[in-house]
Amino acid sequence: MATISASRSNSDRWRRNRLSHKLRETVILSFLFLCALLSVITTVGIVVTLLTEAVPFFGEVSLWSFLTGTVWAPLFAEKHFGALPLLSATILIAAMALSVAFPVGLLTAIYLSEYAHETVRSVVKPVLEVLAGIPTVVYGFFAITFIAPNIVKPIFDTETIFTALAASLAMGIMLIPMVASLSEDAMRAVPTALREGAYALGSNRFQVSTRVVVPAALSGIMASGLLALARAVGETMIVTIAAGGIPNLSINPVEAMQAMTAYIMEVAMGDTARGTIEYQSIFAIGTLLFVFTLGLNLLAQALLARFREVYD
Repeated sequence: MATISASRSNSDRWRRNRLSHKLRETVILSFLFLCALLSVITTVGIVVTLLTEAVPFFGEVSLWSFLTGTVWAPLFAEKHFGALPLLSATILIAAMALSVAFPVGLLTAIYLSEYAHETVRSVVKPVLEVLAGIPTVVYGFFAITFIAPNIVKPIFDTETIFTALAASLAMGIMLIPMVASLSEDAMRAVPTALREGAYALGSNRFQVSTRVVVPAALSGIMASGLLALARAVGETMIVTIAAGGIPNLSINPVEAMQAMTAYIMEVAMGDTARGTIEYQSIFAIGTLLFVFTLGLNLLAQALLARFREVYD
């Protein structure tokens, strides 16, 4: 009888432990699901907020004239709502910033991954992370106090320090740590066997770096570039401070321009009354920026799926 009683006691204890374990698993699973659901709810909330004000705006301004108009003057007596100058300035500044950040960041990543001694890497990586942590407003003032007067103005003989080039150079410097860090992580994830095989065939370090490691880590490198581009498109403070704040449809980088984020900042910090078309134009530009960024993300996903490499 004692043996039977002990067996039942052990069986009951096992059932209680199993129920307790399942309860903990259910609680953890529910918490993780809520965390994932929170991001979805936040995205839906942002879209609803944008559309709530953007739909009335497009009820008064046609979408075609908004996308193709060449004059943006919503705060003037004679109003114009052509967003092309803001869109072109955003693309131009982001593209120039990426043209600075991507090659410098990639070369930095190659050095850290394939050439640098562990001691050097342990010093340079934290410095890059510190550079990434500098507030963007500091980069904006750096653009107008150092880059514009000491680099842009002497070379191009500009009349003003507020130019798209100064803003893009400062933004490019800001993006270097992102490109370098993500690219270096992708390169270090490449299996050592690939390097050893290339060295065994007589390749030197440069050939291994450029012909083996970089192609093998191409998906991660492309991801770093696309993330940097998306970051540049959404940057606010640098373009607000250094680009000039003038809606200008031009491809000349030494002219003053206004990006979409800079316009949103300008009007949002002003005295524009809620419910007016000027106020609604903020959300129209925000919707355009959201769609543009979404397109970049979809392009990034397609490219990553195309060039992704999987190693066992």
